[in-house]
Amino acid sequence: MSSPEPLQWRKSSYCSNGTCIEVAKQADQYLIRDSKNPQTAPLAFTADEWSAFSRGFHEGQFRFD
Repeated sequence: MSSPEPLQWRKSSYCSNGTCIEVAKQADQYLIRDSKNPQTAPLAFTADEWSAFSRGFHEGQFRFD
């Protein structure tokens, strides 16, 4: 039995100071973690949940100004 492939964590190209979130895809889930604390268990979202979040972000639903 082979060991699973390591997760490929990605962060935004806008992340310049190292305090970012990172995203990885594992099977049918999207995992989110804080880049400052990578040892902490990540949050997990289904593909539908991730799609809804991504769509809302791109539509400006999460602006705080």
